[in-house]
Amino acid sequence: MNTSGHERLAELWQRGKEFLGVEHAILGGAMSWLSERNLVSAISNAGGFGVIACGSMTPDLLEAEITATYAMTDKPFAVNLITMHPQIADLIDVCLRHKVGHVVLAGGIPAAVDIKRLKDGGAKVICFAPALILAKKLIRSGADAIVIEGSEAGGHIGPVSTSVLAQEILPHVKDVPVFVAGGIGRGETLAAYLEMGAVGVQLGTLFVCATESIAHEKFKKAFLRGNSRDAITSVQLDPRFPVIPVRALKNKASESFMQAQRDIIAQHQNGDMDMKEAQLAIEHYWAGALRKAVIEGDVDAGSLMAGQIVGTVKTEQPTQEIIDGLVEQAIDYLSDK
Repeated sequence: MNTSGHERLAELWQRGKEFLGVEHAILGGAMSWLSERNLVSAISNAGGFGVIACGSMTPDLLEAEITATYAMTDKPFAVNLITMHPQIADLIDVCLRHKVGHVVLAGGIPAAVDIKRLKDGGAKVICFAPALILAKKLIRSGADAIVIEGSEAGGHIGPVSTSVLAQEILPHVKDVPVFVAGGIGRGETLAAYLEMGAVGVQLGTLFVCATESIAHEKFKKAFLRGNSRDAITSVQLDPRFPVIPVRALKNKASESFMQAQRDIIAQHQNGDMDMKEAQLAIEHYWAGALRKAVIEGDVDAGSLMAGQIVGTVKTEQPTQEIIDGLVEQAIDYLSDK
């Protein structure tokens, strides 16, 4: 191991490591159905920072998942909460009661009152910022750290690429740690974002085929076969009815989502469903379609959420090997300078 590269990496992500309390400032992206006790504890045990995806879980289910994760690791991990969840206040209670050290608020602009409750309860709050103006607003609202995630990522995405967001935000946000996500699959890229001012990275797609991931064998095979061009974004049918785009491998479910939108839009226009209910219905569509693929192995009718970096996932391997490989690549890259 090259000492100079090792020391440089340690220096570049020291702030991120201290903020998370881990050996490597690598967050696991919160992937519904996948980021549960097994993968989360594996990432944390490998020196990274696992994140439980609460998704549409009820408070009871989240409580069980946190308890189970504590039984599998004594290392830090976080919980990702969806801000539009109808029971967000109860989910926050669960996190605070179980002394979860970090909570990630995603899926919309978090309410200042939610950020305050978490911070008052002793948790550090991490928020997503798809633009500089929003990053500054979230920091004013009390966010302890920011994640900037580009459109290369899998699942729900914003419209701007990671490289552009990094250039827009990293030079101007210094008062809180900033993590970069979306399209990161090698240590060289990780190190390059650290050199630009990030304190760490978040990875999702790279962990889907980890040995510890509970993804169905057919889901993993779809990932191993997939390439970057296969990971496409969902289409919004009606500009009056905003739907957050979702990136997934193209299959029959990509088409059925179009019909699901048509049905929900019709219900909204008929007055049977208000806008928030309609957006939740879309979320439930994705949660259900994702479960079909991840858990049941229905790779035709289920959603194959994947980032564009899916083309670099070529083998199933232990989480420890994935993280060690990234760190080694980053060290080699930095030692060549």
